[in-house]
Amino acid sequence: MTLPNRLTILRIVLIPFFVLFSLTSWAASPYLALLLFVAAALTDKLDGYLARKYQLVTSFGKIMDPLADKLLVGTAYLLFLAQGRMGVVPVLLIIAREYAVSSLRVVAMGEGTLLAAAFSGKVKTAVQLTVAILFLLWPSHWMPGGAVFEAVLSWIAAAVTLWSGIDYFWTNRALIHTSVRKK
Repeated sequence: MTLPNRLTILRIVLIPFFVLFSLTSWAASPYLALLLFVAAALTDKLDGYLARKYQLVTSFGKIMDPLADKLLVGTAYLLFLAQGRMGVVPVLLIIAREYAVSSLRVVAMGEGTLLAAAFSGKVKTAVQLTVAILFLLWPSHWMPGGAVFEAVLSWIAAAVTLWSGIDYFWTNRALIHTSVRKK
Protein backbone atom coordinates (compact mmCIF):
# COMPACT_ATOMS: atom_id res chain seq x y z
CA MET A 1 0.00 0.00 0.00
CA THR A 2 1.36 3.43 -0.93
CA LEU A 3 2.15 6.13 1.63
CA PRO A 4 -0.58 8.46 0.26
CA ASN A 5 -3.16 5.69 0.69
CA ARG A 6 -1.92 5.04 4.24
CA LEU A 7 -2.35 8.74 5.00
CA THR A 8 -5.91 8.59 3.67
CA ILE A 9 -6.64 5.62 5.95
CA LEU A 10 -5.02 7.47 8.87
CA ARG A 11 -7.41 10.39 8.26
CA ILE A 12 -10.35 8.01 8.62
CA VAL A 13 -8.86 6.36 11.73
CA LEU A 14 -8.42 9.77 13.42
CA ILE A 15 -12.13 10.61 13.12
CA PRO A 16 -13.39 8.55 16.11
CA PHE A 17 -10.69 10.08 18.31
CA PHE A 18 -11.70 13.55 17.12
CA VAL A 19 -15.30 12.71 18.09
CA LEU A 20 -14.21 11.36 21.47
CA PHE A 21 -12.36 14.54 22.38
CA SER A 22 -15.13 16.72 20.94
CA LEU A 23 -17.68 15.08 23.22
CA THR A 24 -15.70 14.74 26.45
CA SER A 25 -15.45 17.46 29.07
CA TRP A 26 -11.81 17.21 30.05
CA ALA A 27 -10.10 20.60 30.16
CA ALA A 28 -7.73 19.59 27.36
CA SER A 29 -10.41 17.96 25.17
CA PRO A 30 -11.12 20.96 22.91
CA TYR A 31 -7.39 21.36 22.21
CA LEU A 32 -6.94 17.65 21.51
CA ALA A 33 -9.97 17.66 19.21
CA LEU A 34 -8.50 20.65 17.35
CA LEU A 35 -5.09 18.98 17.13
CA LEU A 36 -6.57 15.76 15.76
CA PHE A 37 -8.75 17.60 13.25
CA VAL A 38 -5.82 19.69 11.99
CA ALA A 39 -3.63 16.58 11.76
CA ALA A 40 -6.33 14.79 9.77
CA ALA A 41 -6.78 17.83 7.51
CA LEU A 42 -3.04 17.99 6.88
CA THR A 43 -2.99 14.36 5.78
CA ASP A 44 -5.38 15.41 3.00
CA LYS A 45 -2.92 17.96 1.67
CA LEU A 46 0.07 15.66 2.15
CA ASP A 47 -1.39 12.53 0.57
CA GLY A 48 -2.38 14.41 -2.58
CA TYR A 49 1.01 16.09 -2.84
CA LEU A 50 2.90 12.82 -2.42
CA ALA A 51 0.64 10.93 -4.83
CA ARG A 52 1.16 13.50 -7.58
CA LYS A 53 4.86 14.16 -6.96
CA TYR A 54 5.88 10.50 -6.89
CA GLN A 55 3.28 9.20 -9.38
CA LEU A 56 1.54 7.20 -6.65
CA VAL A 57 -1.99 8.06 -7.79
CA THR A 58 -4.18 4.96 -7.42
CA SER A 59 -7.82 4.12 -8.02
CA PHE A 60 -8.07 3.46 -4.29
CA GLY A 61 -6.81 6.97 -3.57
CA LYS A 62 -9.11 8.59 -6.12
CA ILE A 63 -12.10 6.99 -4.41
CA MET A 64 -11.06 6.90 -0.75
CA ASP A 65 -9.44 10.34 -0.50
CA PRO A 66 -12.66 12.26 -1.25
CA LEU A 67 -14.58 9.82 0.96
CA ALA A 68 -12.17 10.44 3.86
CA ASP A 69 -12.67 14.19 3.38
CA LYS A 70 -16.46 13.78 3.43
CA LEU A 71 -16.30 11.65 6.58
CA LEU A 72 -14.03 14.11 8.39
CA VAL A 73 -15.95 17.25 7.46
CA GLY A 74 -19.37 15.62 7.78
CA THR A 75 -18.51 14.38 11.26
CA ALA A 76 -17.31 17.81 12.38
CA TYR A 77 -20.34 19.58 10.93
CA LEU A 78 -22.77 17.10 12.51
CA LEU A 79 -21.03 17.65 15.86
CA PHE A 80 -21.40 21.43 15.44
CA LEU A 81 -25.06 20.92 14.54
CA ALA A 82 -25.60 18.75 17.64
CA GLN A 83 -23.95 21.45 19.75
CA GLY A 84 -26.35 24.06 18.32
CA ARG A 85 -23.49 25.92 16.66
CA MET A 86 -24.41 25.23 13.05
CA GLY A 87 -27.81 25.45 11.41
CA VAL A 88 -29.68 22.49 10.01
CA VAL A 89 -30.10 23.93 6.51
CA PRO A 90 -26.40 24.59 5.77
CA VAL A 91 -25.47 21.15 7.08
CA LEU A 92 -28.21 19.46 5.02
CA LEU A 93 -27.12 21.33 1.88
CA ILE A 94 -23.53 20.27 2.43
CA ILE A 95 -24.41 16.62 3.07
CA ALA A 96 -26.82 16.54 0.11
CA ARG A 97 -24.09 17.84 -2.21
CA GLU A 98 -21.69 15.18 -0.94
CA TYR A 99 -24.20 12.40 -1.60
CA ALA A 100 -25.04 13.83 -5.03
CA VAL A 101 -21.43 14.08 -6.17
CA SER A 102 -20.63 10.64 -4.72
CA SER A 103 -23.57 9.28 -6.72
CA LEU A 104 -22.23 11.00 -9.82
CA ARG A 105 -18.90 9.24 -9.20
CA VAL A 106 -20.73 5.89 -9.07
CA VAL A 107 -22.50 6.67 -12.36
CA ALA A 108 -19.15 7.61 -13.90
CA MET A 109 -17.62 4.33 -12.71
CA GLY A 110 -20.55 2.50 -14.30
CA GLU A 111 -19.60 4.23 -17.56
CA GLY A 112 -15.96 3.22 -17.14
CA THR A 113 -14.79 6.66 -15.99
CA LEU A 114 -13.15 7.60 -12.72
CA LEU A 115 -13.86 11.21 -11.73
CA ALA A 116 -10.84 12.86 -10.17
CA ALA A 117 -11.28 15.80 -7.84
CA ALA A 118 -12.07 19.00 -9.72
CA PHE A 119 -10.63 22.40 -8.80
CA SER A 120 -14.01 23.41 -7.34
CA GLY A 121 -13.96 20.28 -5.17
CA LYS A 122 -10.52 21.17 -3.86
CA VAL A 123 -11.66 24.71 -3.06
CA LYS A 124 -14.77 23.29 -1.37
CA THR A 125 -12.70 20.96 0.79
CA ALA A 126 -10.28 23.75 1.75
CA VAL A 127 -13.17 26.03 2.73
CA GLN A 128 -14.97 23.30 4.67
CA LEU A 129 -11.81 22.35 6.57
CA THR A 130 -11.00 26.00 7.29
CA VAL A 131 -14.52 26.66 8.60
CA ALA A 132 -14.32 23.60 10.86
CA ILE A 133 -10.92 24.69 12.19
CA LEU A 134 -12.29 28.18 12.90
CA PHE A 135 -15.23 26.63 14.77
CA LEU A 136 -12.77 24.56 16.81
CA LEU A 137 -10.46 27.53 17.46
CA TRP A 138 -13.12 30.00 18.51
CA PRO A 139 -16.11 28.45 20.24
CA SER A 140 -19.01 30.91 20.03
CA HIS A 141 -19.18 31.43 23.80
CA TRP A 142 -15.61 32.81 23.78
CA MET A 143 -16.40 35.94 21.81
CA PRO A 144 -19.18 38.49 21.47
CA GLY A 145 -21.22 37.88 18.34
CA GLY A 146 -19.83 34.37 18.05
CA ALA A 147 -23.16 32.91 16.96
CA VAL A 148 -23.37 35.40 14.08
CA PHE A 149 -19.78 34.61 13.11
CA GLU A 150 -20.58 30.89 13.07
CA ALA A 151 -23.77 31.42 11.05
CA VAL A 152 -21.86 33.41 8.44
CA LEU A 153 -19.14 30.74 8.26
CA SER A 154 -21.79 28.01 7.96
CA TRP A 155 -23.42 29.73 5.00
CA ILE A 156 -20.08 30.43 3.32
CA ALA A 157 -19.24 26.73 3.55
CA ALA A 158 -22.70 25.82 2.21
CA ALA A 159 -22.45 28.30 -0.69
CA VAL A 160 -19.01 27.10 -1.78
CA THR A 161 -20.16 23.49 -1.42
CA LEU A 162 -23.22 24.11 -3.61
CA TRP A 163 -21.10 25.93 -6.22
CA SER A 164 -18.79 22.92 -6.31
CA GLY A 165 -21.70 20.49 -6.72
CA ILE A 166 -23.16 22.53 -9.56
CA ASP A 167 -19.72 22.63 -11.19
CA TYR A 168 -19.35 18.84 -11.00
CA PHE A 169 -22.76 18.25 -12.55
CA TRP A 170 -22.30 20.91 -15.24
CA THR A 171 -18.83 19.66 -16.18
CA ASN A 172 -20.09 16.07 -16.39
CA ARG A 173 -23.43 16.76 -18.06
CA ALA A 174 -22.44 14.74 -21.17
CA LEU A 175 -21.74 11.73 -18.96
CA ILE A 176 -25.12 12.18 -17.26
CA HIS A 177 -26.94 12.44 -20.60
CA THR A 178 -25.15 9.34 -21.92
CA SER A 179 -25.98 7.39 -18.78
CA VAL A 180 -29.64 8.47 -18.74
CA ARG A 181 -30.19 7.50 -22.36
CA LYS A 182 -28.91 3.95 -21.85
CA LYS A 183 -31.53 1.36 -20.98
